[in-house]
Amino acid sequence: MHTFKERLAWLWQGERQAKIAADIDMTMAGFSRIWHEGGLPKAETLKKIKQLKNCSIDWLLTGEGEPFPATHAVAVRDTLGQLVDVEDFIYVPKYDIEAAAGAGQLVNDEQPVFTMAFRKDWIHQLVDSAVDGLSVISVKGDSMAGVLNDGDSILVQHMNTIRRDGLYVLRMNESLLVKRLQLMPGNVINVISANDAYPSFEIHLDKDSDNVQVIGKVVWFGRYL
Repeated sequence: MHTFKERLAWLWQGERQAKIAADIDMTMAGFSRIWHEGGLPKAETLKKIKQLKNCSIDWLLTGEGEPFPATHAVAVRDTLGQLVDVEDFIYVPKYDIEAAAGAGQLVNDEQPVFTMAFRKDWIHQLVDSAVDGLSVISVKGDSMAGVLNDGDSILVQHMNTIRRDGLYVLRMNESLLVKRLQLMPGNVINVISANDAYPSFEIHLDKDSDNVQVIGKVVWFGRYL
């Protein structure tokens, strides 16, 4: 494979020119200059090829070295077989901890059981600030049924204050709860359940601060159907 064209054709394994051009976001006129006239694409196109095929840009340009360096030897693909750039994702730890939507679940120190992948651009639309304080836990109980059901997974953005009304995870004494919190005058928080069988109650932060700790805000949930 002495030419850029040959290396490009090898990466696409006999695909038609129109298919290659579409994959790397080039017009046929621009692609023709590469294919028929021996031209080289712009840096953005080279980066696109690297992203799609996980190959070495040095090899792509010169033919020297290995097409797939050792650090990129294992390609990551989605369920359709398409290559995935792992740097596009944030990996959030999933803990085997339940935040009770009901009477409360005792929580001990835990290690994550695995991580869950979320797209960076999607996460940045959900969270208010840095993305390093995130975790996934499960919901236990039925007090939030219809909003959060038993067994739901929730993505929690860690914070120790309530910035606005919403769904939050909080610790009361040694129990972890997930509830809808409503800010009230006088440094009071109204703690609301979705299930009418569970009455609302108030937390007076000035009095209860030693026993109540905000863990974080619920920004997403996932559910088995």
